[in-house]
Amino acid sequence: MSRFQTLTPSSLDRDAFVAAFADIYEHSPWVAEKAYDLGADASLDDIDGLHQRMADILLSASRDAQLALINAHPDLAGKAAVRGELTASSTSEQAGAGIHECTPEEFARFTELNDAYKAKFGFPFIMAVKGSNRHQILAAFEERIHNTPDEEFARALAEINKIALFRLQQL
Repeated sequence: MSRFQTLTPSSLDRDAFVAAFADIYEHSPWVAEKAYDLGADASLDDIDGLHQRMADILLSASRDAQLALINAHPDLAGKAAVRGELTASSTSEQAGAGIHECTPEEFARFTELNDAYKAKFGFPFIMAVKGSNRHQILAAFEERIHNTPDEEFARALAEINKIALFRLQQL
């Protein structure tokens, strides 16, 4: 059982809870809102407990809500990263994977793959990049672009839930 280092979620009122967890799921505070509305009990104070609740909310959401959340994620090494427009969490995650150290050729390959992936699937490539480097990310891109749309939609949700766990573990 892992507890949060900086806060006790069950002691927060709804507004404070939503403020604390609004960006665990990229630009999607509705996940935090629904998590709180299910009951602010001691299970929220356990990282894995809160993560499971939030993951279940995402997985049981409508396909449209899921797609909107997927589309809220930035491209890896994309224009938003270059312009400095990512959330603090996304900036840190991409920097931790060394994406900011890409050569011009690697940035070009990321751009090419991002464009091809979005053209095929209709949403951005999602990967929980913590613990990976830019070479591993490019290899995953190259492999996953051959999947079916349904496989990639499910994979995107799984990767988003991994990202959420990593973000919760930072609190």
